[in-house]
Amino acid sequence: MPSPAVPPVPTLDAARAAAASAACRHAFLSTRFDEAAREPARPGPLAGWPVSVKDLFDMQGVVTTAGSVVLAGAPPATQDATAVARLKAAGAVVVGRTNMTEFAFSGVGVNPHHGTPANPADGAVARIPGGSSSGAAVSVAAGAARLGLGSDTGGSIRIPAALCGIVGFKNTARLVPTDGAFPLSTTLDTVCAMTRTVADAIAAHEVLAARRVARDDRPLAACRFAVATTQMLDGTDATVARAFERTLARLRAAGARIDEIPLAQVRELGTLQATGGFAAAESYWIHRHLLAQHADGYDPRVRTRIERGLNMKAWEYVELCHARKAWIAEVEQGLSGYDAVLSPTVPMVAPPIEEVAPGAARDEAFFRVNALLLRNTSVVNMLDGCALSLPCHENGELPVGLMLWHGALRDDTILNCALQVERLLSPNSPDE
Repeated sequence: MPSPAVPPVPTLDAARAAAASAACRHAFLSTRFDEAAREPARPGPLAGWPVSVKDLFDMQGVVTTAGSVVLAGAPPATQDATAVARLKAAGAVVVGRTNMTEFAFSGVGVNPHHGTPANPADGAVARIPGGSSSGAAVSVAAGAARLGLGSDTGGSIRIPAALCGIVGFKNTARLVPTDGAFPLSTTLDTVCAMTRTVADAIAAHEVLAARRVARDDRPLAACRFAVATTQMLDGTDATVARAFERTLARLRAAGARIDEIPLAQVRELGTLQATGGFAAAESYWIHRHLLAQHADGYDPRVRTRIERGLNMKAWEYVELCHARKAWIAEVEQGLSGYDAVLSPTVPMVAPPIEEVAPGAARDEAFFRVNALLLRNTSVVNMLDGCALSLPCHENGELPVGLMLWHGALRDDTILNCALQVERLLSPNSPDE
């Protein structure tokens, strides 16, 4: 049966015990609890928070391998990534580096080199955690961290948050520096985090972005939401559809105004990215020299996606840049007047790992699942927007994520709306 609740806020000792438990198998590539226990306490807004760090962030003296084996011989980082440094300065305690999809290029969370962490939400069936920030999500969901630092290029924070039953906030990309994070797409990469609650997401964002969130306690009756009906509701499985419709009904009963809008521009994204999109072009530019020397060391599924960028022409890339700018303007016009759009974060609950595990016989299933997982979340990245996924399932159900999203620099509105929605759906969740 699915596990109904996220563990309590972890102390360092509780986090150590959780990290060593079966629930966190394959979640961490390395831990540092002994070192963390010896470090002097630092005051700050995140004082004493156990935090995990996705393996693509630099930490001084550690080799950044980005979930791969081809970087194992690289020199250690000479300094912490900006995001890591900011967390430490705010009093957080780094407890370990988490597993991930190799080079962050998949929403499934499977890793053939280091194993795939199982989703803690189901103790009976080993299900995918979602990716690419797979270990980060498991570390938070299992109680081994209060905050999981990760990245989101097409959904890599929100997908695992939704599948594991926790909160994932993707801020507007420009708000948090990407310095010291191994890139996937320099256009779309976003540094952000997963937490247990929206209040924790706000605290984490304020530290990572070095800014204060303007708090707004408007009731739900003062909020205006849109539901985008084009494509984002297609193929939704029964559990997700039931949870989403139940959530909309509860929001309407609380006085929220919810309009269904077509937002037909969503369907244009397939055409815009037909040649591979930013991730393929930019990842190939990043990996071309590594591939020339170590192609056989790559996860074949990741290598296939990267190599799509090999044949993308310069004019196609430039055309994509211009088309995206025009598309953003059209979408933002269509969303004018709304506080947020409501969508299922992903259209399915987590499938069993065995259905998409490494192996050519399961490639077709893997790429089908990957495309579905990324479909809704990647809209926000192309929009240069912000989004938050929070749990909307009931006890006894597999986790389902509700995504609140909008365009660039609407972060504070999304966070404040999410607080109100969380209070409605989980009235016992702590606000502060």
